[in-house]
Amino acid sequence: MFVGIDVGGTYTDAVLLENNRVRAIAKVPTRADLIDSLTEAVDTIIKDADKKKVKRIVFSTTIITNLIAERKYQDVDLLIIPGPGLSHDFYRNMPYAHIIPGAIDYRGREILSLKEQEIETALREIAAKGAKKVGVVGKFSPRNTSHEKQVAEIIHNKYPGWQVELGSKIGSQLNFPRRVVTTYLTCATREPYHYFIDSVRQALNSREINADVYILKADGGTAPLKRSEEFPVETIFSGPAASTLGVQALTGPGETAVVVDIGGTTTDLALILSGQPLLSAKGARVMEQLTQVRTLAVKSVAIGGDSVLSRTGNDINIHSQRKGQAYCLGGPAPTPTDALRVMGLTDLGDRVKAAEAMALLGEGLNISAEEVAGRVVTRVVDSITAEIKRMFIEWEQEPAYRVWEILHKHTVKPTIVAGVGGGAAGFSARIAEKLGCRSVIPKYASVANAIGAALAKPTLQVNLRADTEQGYYIIQEEGRQEKINDRQFNINKALEMAKDSLVKRALKYGLELPAGEIEVTRQEVFNMIRGWDTTGRLYDITVQTPRGIMARIGAGE
Repeated sequence: MFVGIDVGGTYTDAVLLENNRVRAIAKVPTRADLIDSLTEAVDTIIKDADKKKVKRIVFSTTIITNLIAERKYQDVDLLIIPGPGLSHDFYRNMPYAHIIPGAIDYRGREILSLKEQEIETALREIAAKGAKKVGVVGKFSPRNTSHEKQVAEIIHNKYPGWQVELGSKIGSQLNFPRRVVTTYLTCATREPYHYFIDSVRQALNSREINADVYILKADGGTAPLKRSEEFPVETIFSGPAASTLGVQALTGPGETAVVVDIGGTTTDLALILSGQPLLSAKGARVMEQLTQVRTLAVKSVAIGGDSVLSRTGNDINIHSQRKGQAYCLGGPAPTPTDALRVMGLTDLGDRVKAAEAMALLGEGLNISAEEVAGRVVTRVVDSITAEIKRMFIEWEQEPAYRVWEILHKHTVKPTIVAGVGGGAAGFSARIAEKLGCRSVIPKYASVANAIGAALAKPTLQVNLRADTEQGYYIIQEEGRQEKINDRQFNINKALEMAKDSLVKRALKYGLELPAGEIEVTRQEVFNMIRGWDTTGRLYDITVQTPRGIMARIGAGE
């Protein structure tokens, strides 16, 4: 038996699967004390089952997504060591960025040493405003971590209570601006993510559940609980990935659909092409900045069923903040859920309270609660539809989308809007109509995220770095460094070596890895020049077991 649990800002959903069939589901409010929500969800789905038969539990969460969407995180300062070359304007525009002189070249050689006085000046500025979270990022730091470590040591000595994140540990790729953003987000989210992981452990321990536990990553793969603690930023779009996999599992094998997951805090958008989720070639885009987080081509929009509503003149305003549940459920302010309740598009909450919320919102307009509710629903639908249209422009630039169009020999648009989440019934049909699509709300749509998490394939990675000039290669996951004895060593042999290591690692974890299914997620080659000659090459390669779902739900249901 497999369990999937999705921890959202409003509800925690859980599902128990046995033989690819849904055996039990749960939907409980997400409380301030996550342990209560998790234990209630687990108790609900396993009350009639033998918990010893639960082999695997996969968690997805929108906690980090919501945290960023609502900007509910503490300030993070960045100590950036960009070296010479590109303009520093990009980094100066980052919140609380401090430029530190110093430089490492692409080979990992120091070409400009750090100045401790400059570092201490920046640290005093940070301390003066009471901040305690710092990211340290140097250009080419994956080639030589000494500058970042030197800065970190100074910080630990002078301010031992501060949280310090190093860019070289967070992102191994050489796109410096993306590594800066990824480090910033890691520093901002690590503390709340630790709280989430601790709650997961305590909830499972209290119920004596000893299954393998994984976290769903933004790319639709999974990571063991311990690894996810090291890289919380990989879960930034865990919730959207879960809803995408859920729709994939709940619809036909060849469907092409826009996924619209309307939750309490956000609406998550994704695209499925001929039954396969679209993968982003550039990485996750957060706060309009690209990161080094590998992700499905998803977007999280700060509009949900619990979004706070206000009015300016005749205009309805939708705010990104969530102050609690809908007014009809005892919350403090009018929300889109109240509008849905007034219009009979949901059974949640007290209709009288929902009408009161709409009356408050429309006070002074001399129109009925039903008319106010209609304006709210229209405003939400228009906003989400506009975001989908903007996403289409981005989706159509993705290499995988272009290949898909070439295979179809003409421009093809999705014909289905697959609505999942709590607000699906109320909004999806109207969104689909505006897009000229057919609305589909799959069975188990309300817990699609949990189903997607439960069915996500377990994934493993292997990172290989080879330096032919120095004559060695490193397999990062195995912690070993070996000599390169082959004078004809090239990119193909490096790939073969990485894939061979991945096959052996997969066997160790009991994963079947059919030939040809290994996914190459990174493949970089750097020539090393001395004088006029190429003296060697650096190879950076990442390979991964295939992502996807293990089965589809529906047969025999």
